[in-house]
This record gives sequence, C-alpha cells and structure tokens, in this order.
Amino acid sequence: MSKADNENLYRARAFKNMIAMVLSCGATVFGLLWLVWILLTTIINGFQALNLRLFTDMTPPPGSAGGLANAFYGSFLMSGIGLLIGTPIGLMAGIWLAEFARHSKLGNAVRFINDILLSAPSIVLGLFVYTAVILPVSALTNHQVGFSAIAGALALALLVIPVVVRTTDEMLQLQPSTMREAALALGVPQWKLTLQIVLRAAKAGVVTGVLLALARITGETAPLLFTAFGNQFWSSNVLKPIASVPVVIFQYAMSPFDDWHSLAWAGALILTLFVLVLSLSSRLLLLRNKAS
Repeated sequence: MSKADNENLYRARAFKNMIAMVLSCGATVFGLLWLVWILLTTIINGFQALNLRLFTDMTPPPGSAGGLANAFYGSFLMSGIGLLIGTPIGLMAGIWLAEFARHSKLGNAVRFINDILLSAPSIVLGLFVYTAVILPVSALTNHQVGFSAIAGALALALLVIPVVVRTTDEMLQLQPSTMREAALALGVPQWKLTLQIVLRAAKAGVVTGVLLALARITGETAPLLFTAFGNQFWSSNVLKPIASVPVVIFQYAMSPFDDWHSLAWAGALILTLFVLVLSLSSRLLLLRNKAS
C-alpha cells in the first residue's frame, strides 16, 4: 500500500471517528438537558413547598394543609424491613457464588436468574407478592390481613436481593486468589477465610451494594401499590396498610388539588435528595477504600 493510500485511509478513519464523537456527544448532551430540566423543575417546585409541617403533619384531606409524616414513617419502616430481609439473603448468595460456585454450572444458572431479577420490572415483583402472599394470607385470615406493611417490605426485599447478590459476588471475585491461597496454606478454615479475610477485604464494595439497593427501593411505587396499598392516617401496625412517599406522590400528582400537588413536589424533592446522598456516600466509600 502506497503512502497516498495510507493517508487516505487515515483521513477516512479520522472522519468516521469525528462523526462518531459528534453523535455521541450530541446524544449525551440531549439526555443531560432533559435530566437537568427535570431536576430544576423538581428543585424549584419542591423548595416552594418545603416547610416544617411537611415532617410533622399527616397527609391531609383535599382543601386543607398537611404534611407527609406518616408517609415518611411508612417508607422508612418498609425500606428498613426490606433491607433486613434482603441483605442477609443477598450476602449469603453472593458469598456462595463467589467462593463455592464460581465456575460451576449451578452457579452460572443462579447468576443468570439473578440478572433476570435485577432487570425485572418492579411491578412484576409486586404482583408476585400480591399473588403468592397477600391473596393466600387474606383467605386464611378471613380477609382480616391483606394489604400490609410487611407485604410491601417483602416486595422491596425482592428488589434488594439481586442488587446485593451481584455486588457481593463481583466484589469478592475481585479479591486476589493469592490471599485465599496464603490463608489456606496457613491452615485457616474455609469459613473463617471467607468471613474474616475475603469479606473484610471487600467490605467497602459490599456496603456500597447495600446502599445502592436502598437507593433503588426508596423511590419504588409500583410494587407498593399492590402490597402496602396506602393509608391516609398514621399506622405502625405492619399487618395493616401503610402510607409511603412514592405512593403518596403518585396519588397526589394525579389529583386536581393544588395543595396536594405542592406536597407531591416536596416529597419528590426529598426522595431525590435522599437518593443523591446515598449515591454520593457509596461513591465516597469506594474512593476512600481505593485510597487506603
């Protein structure tokens, strides 16, 4: 190939690269513009509705002032129970995949199923809990127990598990095999090697996975519509319907009342800031672990 042919080939590749870069940057800017617009709208409308009553008063009837205290409590309760249920299961499954079934066919099958659950629509999991838990329990208790906070927590736990499994599995696999070999050569039992050495070395990544799981379930609405349902009043009974911020935002945003719209904007802003804090915390935790 002559020098002229090489130059022509180089120019053609450079032109194609420039076109790809322009299209990629344009797509990025296009997506960011909509994101910035949504965030600015949420911040402007949300800050106008922020006040102390938002955190002290319960959800109001139409035409009266109120807050989201019962919805905040319900979201906190169900997210906490969901984490308590889903995190241990996800940790144990992730440890088993990384340490005992890394290259087995069963381990690959479990990873495949976990990836399906990771990308499954949350409304499907809510319908699953409604069908598998709420309907049978309601029939057994003569309709005394149906929609409840514990059912909502179970639906959120199903969202927590695949996230924790994936992050735990990947973080443990990133640990060097020489660490395991050295510990086994010194006579350390497998369970102690896994729990006290490998898991401790990967604790920053594992905690990050738990925070990301919490960030995901915080804003989930669809599964709670079929499980926790909602409650306009204060309720601490986990066997009864309970309010949650995402469901209240959904209901109030669809209403024709301006005061409910203001509460919906305020709730959306609080959720956005909470998810932002969780995301930044997980990022700082990873950076701190890399620096150390």
